Amino acid sequence: MPPKPKITKEMVVDAAFEVARETGAENINARTVAKKLKCSTQPVMYHFATIEELKKAAYAKADGYHSEYLMNIEDPRKGVMLGIGLNYIRFAIEEPHLFRFLFQSDFFTGTTLLEMIDAEELAPVLSAMQGAAGGSMEQVKEIFLTVFLFAHGYASIIANNSLEYDEELIKSHLERAYRGSVLAVQENEREKSTSY
Repeated sequence: MPPKPKITKEMVVDAAFEVARETGAENINARTVAKKLKCSTQPVMYHFATIEELKKAAYAKADGYHSEYLMNIEDPRKGVMLGIGLNYIRFAIEEPHLFRFLFQSDFFTGTTLLEMIDAEELAPVLSAMQGAAGGSMEQVKEIFLTVFLFAHGYASIIANNSLEYDEELIKSHLERAYRGSVLAVQENEREKSTSY
């Protein structure tokens, strides 16, 4: 009889991620993950002393998946910021369980906007925006926060099935939010330079 395939820690995390993706993070437990892996609960608990640790690992995987999703912009010529904003909202539509896990669960608490904007996972997004829009990284961060909060509002409402997705309307609102935040940053810079 051939030996049973070894269940790795990565396989356990992948299975927990799939459980979160399909039915919600609240359903991650030793039994649901073991069922995905077609094994007993022993390998799951061997790699993770607690389900909380497993959920944190699944959250990190979901966060990486989300970052990749954001950066997959259909048409960068139409604007990196707009593409990222629309992808953020599309993610909430296509992956509502992961969206709620990432942004509406206890795993997201304790993070301030300043900590979030300086997170390592966000660096590629901000760099892409800076390359497209120019300006200093501080200016890009200010613009990003405005557009992020706007997009997050739309995405949250959609992820909770309270609003129908109207891409053209959302696109026009995101463009206005972006233009308004750019103008606000420019005005702020003018005020700084004239006050010296």
